[in-house]
Amino acid sequence: AAAVRGVCDSIKGYGGTDLMGDHALRNHSTLSPSNAYQWMECTPSVILGLQFPDPSSSAAEEGTLAHELAELKVRNYFFTTDFGKRKLNAEIKKLKTKEIWDDEMMGYTDDYLDYIKSVALKFQASPHVDIERRVSLDAYIPHLPDEDPASGSADCILLGDGIIHVIDFKYGKSPDGRVNAEHNPQMMLYALGAYETYRILYNVHTVRMSIVQPRLVDGISEWECSLEELLAFGEKVKKRADLAIHGSGDFAPGVKTCKYCRARGRCRARAEKNVELAFMTGTDPALLTDEQMGEYLKKGQDVAKWLKDVEDAALKACLSGKEIPGWKAVAGRSVREWTDMDAAFAKLESDGIQSEVLWERKPLTLAQVEKVVGKKEFAESVGEFITKKQGKPALVEESDKRPAITNTVSAAEAFKEEKKHE
Repeated sequence: AAAVRGVCDSIKGYGGTDLMGDHALRNHSTLSPSNAYQWMECTPSVILGLQFPDPSSSAAEEGTLAHELAELKVRNYFFTTDFGKRKLNAEIKKLKTKEIWDDEMMGYTDDYLDYIKSVALKFQASPHVDIERRVSLDAYIPHLPDEDPASGSADCILLGDGIIHVIDFKYGKSPDGRVNAEHNPQMMLYALGAYETYRILYNVHTVRMSIVQPRLVDGISEWECSLEELLAFGEKVKKRADLAIHGSGDFAPGVKTCKYCRARGRCRARAEKNVELAFMTGTDPALLTDEQMGEYLKKGQDVAKWLKDVEDAALKACLSGKEIPGWKAVAGRSVREWTDMDAAFAKLESDGIQSEVLWERKPLTLAQVEKVVGKKEFAESVGEFITKKQGKPALVEESDKRPAITNTVSAAEAFKEEKKHE
């Protein structure tokens, strides 16, 4: 009993369900779950990248705000007594004062909450729920001397029936940013942390992971594994993390590993791999075979991204006063802007220019109308007037879950819309 009380006390002190974390101020470890794919595949890359700044972005800030809103809603649903409607509305009111607030966040976070509700209802009894649980990963991941022990913050953890179910909310809207839950190292690390936290209290045999991306069509990915498979992954993590924290091991440049690497613009291993494509030579036939096309596409998919990253790195170097032989930084094309549009238009009208000439009236796009009206109200009101046209064919890797299409349209038909606008 004393051991159980000790575990409960440590859980509560580690950011329990009665505490709401500040997403923007969280301290991320050098080897964090969020960049696990990078440091587990390309072990030297994270330490190599520490010499470069960690850039932020408006999309990241938007995602942080959406996470804060999602956390409030989930907390209100499961812990209504401590966090009732009045507190919920007061906190949401604070979030709405932020400059990057967007009303559409309300609908998308409702979708996330609805998914969590559906998962919770499948448990035989009410599951134990943790929201934004900070779980320790110190048993698996070492840390630098000036850092806190490794940890990760899981958006939602449900426990019961011998199951740990970890749910992660992602607010990105780009199809290229779709994340798969299957063997996802970030999710598996969260699950490991949850297991280490609760193993003395719960008998676990199954681990489930879900990624919810409500801004994408079919934006839910689910995967399940046994506890034994999760623990085997944990042993692999220990070996890879030990290499990564010392900056040792082999480089493994690739589209996914380089995507968020700080050193991606200057990495020699990435440069050498992409330059290899230029030396893929053949003799016969004069035209590429289907097999050769597939090989070129596979090996060359990172080339354009790599060149752009090198260009960005060179521009930053030039702007900081360094010299890149053969290149220089110059001012881009200037853009004219109004200093006071209202005053300018008033002056034009006083000079005899008709108001109708200065303004253009055009309807909002379907997406803009939905944003103004609200997702649910929009569907209920004008859903019957909407149809979905088949999207333009796109080439993706075979691992993509969308069904393949063949012989449905000719190339001319597929791209005739582009020709109209040329």
